[in-house]
Amino acid sequence: MKQFILKIFTLILLVTTILGLFNMRKITEKTYVTLDVDYLTILKQDLFSLMMAYPHDIVDIEIENKHTVYLILKSGEKLLYDDLKNKTETEKLQNPDLQDMMSELYLLGPVNGLMPENYNPGRIRVYPLLKEVYGANQVEIEKNLTGIRVNSSYHRFNSNNSASLHLNQALDELTHLLKDAPHLWSYLHPIGGTYNFRYISNTNRLSPHSFGISIDLAIHKDDYWQWTSRKAGEKRLMSYPQEIVDVMEKHYFIWGGKWGLFDTLHFEYRPEIIIKGKYFNSQPQTLWYEKLPVKEEKVTNIILLIEERLKGFIVLFSFHL
Repeated sequence: MKQFILKIFTLILLVTTILGLFNMRKITEKTYVTLDVDYLTILKQDLFSLMMAYPHDIVDIEIENKHTVYLILKSGEKLLYDDLKNKTETEKLQNPDLQDMMSELYLLGPVNGLMPENYNPGRIRVYPLLKEVYGANQVEIEKNLTGIRVNSSYHRFNSNNSASLHLNQALDELTHLLKDAPHLWSYLHPIGGTYNFRYISNTNRLSPHSFGISIDLAIHKDDYWQWTSRKAGEKRLMSYPQEIVDVMEKHYFIWGGKWGLFDTLHFEYRPEIIIKGKYFNSQPQTLWYEKLPVKEEKVTNIILLIEERLKGFIVLFSFHL
């Protein structure tokens, strides 16, 4: 009789456990496959990259309930780092948090072919951040635009956050390169476009051109994933001069040629993506900040702020069963 009762109890416990795990799976909103130390390291690296990229617009970090992280903007608005939701790629594009935007590492330097179609670092954009930095609407954005001279023509670009300054510096360097590498001319001219307040085709999302932070260089029929085949796009990609890419990346422009949904003529001013790619590659680090130039005061100040604000931070984990 005791053995029968024990078997019944064990069966009930087993069923209860299975139901509990099933319910846990249903309510799980996000899956983490890294250890808590890995998540915390990436969190700190992302916060650093963002605060270095937007030093006048991101002013502080706030932690709620020991596990919810916000970046505080100059306007007082708060941006959530991680909403703990498991999203499709489309959902990340439509409703991203900062963690979604920073999740794919941008690879600096040469590439040896097209990226996988689902690998598009920098293509996810947190629009409240862009609106805070570059202008909340078309009127505000256009007040922040300045003229960029390219040969005899002028193109408008956003002056906020040193965007136009870095573009001018990049174009000056490329113009200097033309003296010894005239073949670059056909890749640079005529300029395809800079500021253009418009939505991305077939979406309700503003193009980065709407904020005046993107430049399309000379247009080729095989530059864009919707215009051509992947085979033709890769051939164009592999012929693209690395000198141009290196100069643009040096000045914090990501290249659409490093997206699986390639946009080879497109360069976009995204200092946060470049900073993360420069200092925080996939190689393990004992200290999350060990590759940073810690002798620079602004770097040290941000590291200290992050360490201070994240004291007592708790990583919430849920596992996909």
